[in-house]
Amino acid sequence: MGYSVVWFKRDLRVHDHAPLYEAARRGPVLCLYVVEPSLWAQPDQALQHYLFLEESLRDLARQLRRCGATLRLAVGELPQVLAQLHAAAPFDALLSHEETGNGHTYARDQAVAAWCRRHGVDWREWPQHGVVRRLASRDHWNARWQAHMSAPCLPAPAPGSVQDRAWPWPAGAWPAAEALGLADGGDPPLRQRGGRSPGWQALQDFLEAGSRHYRGGISSPLKAPTACSRLSPYLALGCLSMREVVQATELRLQQLGTCLDPASAWQRQGLTAFMSRLHWHCHFIQKLESEPGLEFQNLHRGYDGLRENEWNDARFAALVAGRTGWPMVDACVAMLRETGWINFRMRAMLVSVAAYPLWLHWRPVGLWLARQFLDYEPGIHWSQMQMQAGTTGINTTRVYNPIKQAQDHDPQGRFVRRWLPALRKVPDAWLLQPWRMPVDVQARCGVYVGREIAGPLVDLEAATREARARVHALRARAEVRAAKAAIVDKHGSRLGRNPRQRPPASDPRQQSLDF
Repeated sequence: MGYSVVWFKRDLRVHDHAPLYEAARRGPVLCLYVVEPSLWAQPDQALQHYLFLEESLRDLARQLRRCGATLRLAVGELPQVLAQLHAAAPFDALLSHEETGNGHTYARDQAVAAWCRRHGVDWREWPQHGVVRRLASRDHWNARWQAHMSAPCLPAPAPGSVQDRAWPWPAGAWPAAEALGLADGGDPPLRQRGGRSPGWQALQDFLEAGSRHYRGGISSPLKAPTACSRLSPYLALGCLSMREVVQATELRLQQLGTCLDPASAWQRQGLTAFMSRLHWHCHFIQKLESEPGLEFQNLHRGYDGLRENEWNDARFAALVAGRTGWPMVDACVAMLRETGWINFRMRAMLVSVAAYPLWLHWRPVGLWLARQFLDYEPGIHWSQMQMQAGTTGINTTRVYNPIKQAQDHDPQGRFVRRWLPALRKVPDAWLLQPWRMPVDVQARCGVYVGREIAGPLVDLEAATREARARVHALRARAEVRAAKAAIVDKHGSRLGRNPRQRPPASDPRQQSLDF
């Protein structure tokens, strides 16, 4: 008797899971997750991602057991694993969600498709988010996003309802991280834990309480850890579906709509802004889906050569070590090491500092940050790296001054003192620019520039001015301006062009998640 294989990738749940739902209706099901050594060897993967995955898979296994199914684990490359399984126990259908991952998973999926064609296996895929495969035009993308998010969430299979297909081999052990070359890099001690259960709890906490502080709180590195939803790692691995998060948020907005007190009105504004972020989540992933090369090369090829040939190892090493000399930057790096997360504005500041005053190319910086971010989502990550570095050709130059960011979001120094212990001894008057401390003040507080704390790598104002001038000079060239229209047509948002269409809370033409 034939059976279906449900291939779990970054969709680690049983709720609102179209491949599992369909497979359970068809007959016997084998639920499969494959640990791919070549994927974990990629330079954007890190130990914390693997440990979060393990936690999420254990949670998924518990969910599947309630449905009557068993999560089967294999280790190897996908075409080989499928070939071995098919030879031992032939299956007629492979069901999965679409994935917009890194370049490696793109090539992997092409190899899987070729294998399925050769062996007569029907591979069916369903959209995972609001991303559209083989999108011809952005003109109607928003309507398709709305249609996907408005469709009913699929229920989890009823308890004991899945016909579990036997695994043809003895159960294997979960591979150690060391065996995959992931021993280095460390596991942030304060990172979030994986699985649907903590993800669902984070969603409920945000809808009930955290969203009250969303507006006005998400830009501050002090307030953001509790003002932000903190759902991004659970969306990145599909422990929650985007559709159920959208619909849960809409339900909460409806509930608050009946409340007339000012606090509820403020919370509604926060949730409306959050809904805009959910829309942008898919908007940016769509960019990578439509242009896979933007992970590796400038979206606007007219910017090729801008930074590539002027790489500075010493500056990059100082950035990675949190020794740039700018307290706000170095504190963010320290927080990343401990938590695997910082808020969006601080992420943008890190990339801006790397791209402008330090004049570092976005690709190596992006690989480093991909390993630091627990919630690494390739589509959002690489789109934002290029936006902040100014190589998309269609976005306004966005340069974040780390001194001004400290003045605006940490004027009393609570954030930098928390993550940079040496600065706890520095007087308030010198905290934002400690390299200016006179030698006698350094001696009194026992903090010396160049020893306990680093001095700035470059003159911030002069280096930023020079970098901005170089980018703008290139942007002003006729051939660079001429190529801009095609990029806007392919990747630009269509929101805001139709006066009958209501825009989201933030300016949709801004093309940025920061507001």
